[in-house]
Amino acid sequence: MMSDTSCNLASLAEYVPSSGNPWNVSKIHHLYRRIAFGASKTEVLDALSQNNPSALVDQLINDAIALNTTLPPAWGFWNKDQFDNAPLKIFEYRNSGKNQMINDLLQNKVRERLTLFWSNHFVTEDDTYRSPAYQTQYYNLVQMHALGNFRDFVYDIGKSNAMLVYLNGDENIKDRPNENYARELYELFTLGVDNGYTEDDIQETAKALTGYVNTNDIPWGDILFDPSKFNTESKTIFGQSGNWGYDDVITILFQQRNTQLATFICAKLYTYFVSPTCNDAIVAEMAQTFINSNYNIATVLKQLFKSEHFFNIEAIGSIIKSPCDLNLNFFNEISFTLPPNIDYIGFFRNTVRILGQDVLNPVDVEGWQGDEDWVSPDLLIGRWESIRYISGQAWMHNQEQFKNFIIGMPIGEASDGNLLVSTTDVSLVVRTILNYFFPRGINDLITFNEALGIFKIDGIPENYYEDGTWTLGYPEVPQQFAALLNYIAEIPEFQLK
Repeated sequence: MMSDTSCNLASLAEYVPSSGNPWNVSKIHHLYRRIAFGASKTEVLDALSQNNPSALVDQLINDAIALNTTLPPAWGFWNKDQFDNAPLKIFEYRNSGKNQMINDLLQNKVRERLTLFWSNHFVTEDDTYRSPAYQTQYYNLVQMHALGNFRDFVYDIGKSNAMLVYLNGDENIKDRPNENYARELYELFTLGVDNGYTEDDIQETAKALTGYVNTNDIPWGDILFDPSKFNTESKTIFGQSGNWGYDDVITILFQQRNTQLATFICAKLYTYFVSPTCNDAIVAEMAQTFINSNYNIATVLKQLFKSEHFFNIEAIGSIIKSPCDLNLNFFNEISFTLPPNIDYIGFFRNTVRILGQDVLNPVDVEGWQGDEDWVSPDLLIGRWESIRYISGQAWMHNQEQFKNFIIGMPIGEASDGNLLVSTTDVSLVVRTILNYFFPRGINDLITFNEALGIFKIDGIPENYYEDGTWTLGYPEVPQQFAALLNYIAEIPEFQLK
């Protein structure tokens, strides 16, 4: 993961807009596409007028911290017998939980961006543990800790029902220690592969984690600690010996491997939120902030998202959109209304699954690797068609909203208040639209000319664009924008954030 080849040389100093480095549409979309799932046109215009990225980051993160977790459904604590005698199939309850997550991702901005991130870090697969109740309990737990204290997060996740079943903690007893969770605790969740632990540490840690096996003979019930199944021998973990139990493992880990742990987590945050190419120096600064804040996730994220480094041009457009990014960002950014009978939440849940991102069910314990994995040739057409489906449904519902979106779009690169209101300049309109949806705007003349040709559509004489007949009030403008959106969906730049 670690590398010194990053071309982003900016520091973690706070980014302050200037005439030479203005706060603009590109940076606003960059922030919202990374920290959340896109910004509506209204949010973009508000951010431009405020011209204060640091205050915006504080507001977004503080709002996320203050947000209540999603209320669990009525079946959130059912056992296997209750689900077997329920009116729906088990997979329908699990799909209901996924639908709730998709709905939250669309609405809850930063908190749910972090919920998605951590669900791909503390991985469980709901088709492995199967219980819909475990699924919703896990989801609630990840929401609760998404921007909180990482030590508390690690402590709670290891005793959660979903994790105990997924990594065989519920089979870990004194006479037959199961090393699965102990291994992943270090390798995937806190330290990284072969980073500061030995096979002996894993074996000894497994013994200290024994005993969480008591289900009271209730399938899919709460898994509790059974003292009779706990290994009471002395264990040596990271050079410290004693009759260690679960709490001791977490304490020793954070005391003895704080630098390795903070560096590993901050590197993962960096490669997810900034660039797939890691920057050792920046990660080291983030790790120190993480340690100094007693592992407060929000603190290190505020430092990162406010920084010159985050807003550097090398960071913008450097990450390939995941299926959730692609679909949910577009939906939020375009903010079109759809026919009331369209189950768009179900559509998104199923679409991202088909495209490789089945929420709450990553591909394996290492999670989705992302980036180029998202755009294999067999997935690209599905990515294009998912965007076209949303545009098509919006078109059938209300064509005027396509024109209304263009009118009032910000033109200027800085917060100068220039908006598309009334113009006969078709090139300006097309350039404004492309700059809005492409992370670094449009610089390629070939792509621009193709987009211009698409926007002009058959049936409008060329001279109308030259003699002032065509304006933004022209009747075919909604159709022109719809055609351009379908074209944009296939352009490589649109696949980036």
